[in-house]
Amino acid sequence: MPRSDPPRSERLLALLLRLVGAVMLLALPAVVMPTAWMDACHRALGLGPLPAGPIVEYLTRSISFLYAIHGGLLLVVASDVRRNVGVLVYLAAAGMAFGAALVAIDLQADLPVWWVLTEGPPLTAVGLLILLLTRSVPRAGS
Repeated sequence: MPRSDPPRSERLLALLLRLVGAVMLLALPAVVMPTAWMDACHRALGLGPLPAGPIVEYLTRSISFLYAIHGGLLLVVASDVRRNVGVLVYLAAAGMAFGAALVAIDLQADLPVWWVLTEGPPLTAVGLLILLLTRSVPRAGS
């Protein structure tokens, strides 16, 4: 018997995961980006000079790599959303919590309002959207 096309919500979820995963993979170049380039980006964003020091190097590069790893994971789970619904529910909940935490962190760090609004809230919204879309995805073997 030929396999039927997946439901619209399943296709939309896979597309969303691929889109967000691809965007997160854009953090990968920052892992090896010259510090002078990071400083130029920091200044271009209106944040002044990038502070110098080992912890800044460590945090900027490691968080960029973590974002890229997360993006890669989203691409992997997008390949079979039915089989990965449990993982997706976890990622959605973690994404919503991470987005909310980033709002608090960004406010505590006194980052510009545009930064606060474009980091945490979109991550929370994407997590919520993933969670809502997983509700209508048939489980593997169903």
